[in-house]
Amino acid sequence: MKVLIIEDEAPAFRRLQTVLEEVNPGVDIIDVIDTVSESVKWFQNHQAPDLVFMDIQLSDGLSFEIFDQVKINYPVIFTTAFDEYMLRAFKVNSIDYLLKPIKKEELALSLKKYDAMKSIFSGPVNANLNELIKNIRLDDRHFKTRFLVKIGDTMISVETSDIAYFQTRHGVVHLVNRQGRKYLMDASLDELIQQLDPQAFYRANRQFIIQFDAIKKTHRYHRGKLLVETIPETDEPLIVSSEKSAAFKQWLGEGF
Repeated sequence: MKVLIIEDEAPAFRRLQTVLEEVNPGVDIIDVIDTVSESVKWFQNHQAPDLVFMDIQLSDGLSFEIFDQVKINYPVIFTTAFDEYMLRAFKVNSIDYLLKPIKKEELALSLKKYDAMKSIFSGPVNANLNELIKNIRLDDRHFKTRFLVKIGDTMISVETSDIAYFQTRHGVVHLVNRQGRKYLMDASLDELIQQLDPQAFYRANRQFIIQFDAIKKTHRYHRGKLLVETIPETDEPLIVSSEKSAAFKQWLGEGF
């Protein structure tokens, strides 16, 4: 199996290479690319690999931009540290979506899915995508509609529609509701984002998950970053990085 890896972080590449070779000793990593621009050039001048592992956040943009510039009709497994791009990933030739750090068991399952779905990629691209979406059954995913939180010895239920944002600080995660009240959470932001509807909630950075209706204004900030104002206000600036700003603006304006 000939594999192309698109990844701009050396430790992440080494981890993927190690796990991939453990799961499939016969794998042939034909190249490693670290930018959107170089990826486009590679696809324009090389024969198709059997499978592509593609990091979503590259040094010069999101890897989704590659699909806007070249036709890719072979399978892709996306890798990322965050979960908010999942639905968008399945709009292109993605057969799976792995969260970093990549686990051996999860990679093995992805390769099994690849083997099972090889035949799908032998037909026209549009038909492939329709079949993939049908098989993945995204519409069957269920997201939490409320969270149980503790107040002393009392437990109450908070509807997700009443959540403004989740914030982590010094390893402690709080749910903040529309009235500004904070509730301590046992789950991490990584765990929470997988339980929330990505149409309504966004992982803005490592500290915040924000709810769409809680966003008051978004301002341009230093070097392509965005400053987000929420209601209620956050107790520290909520900054979206320049690397994530394009995806964030798309989420604000279009959803997935």
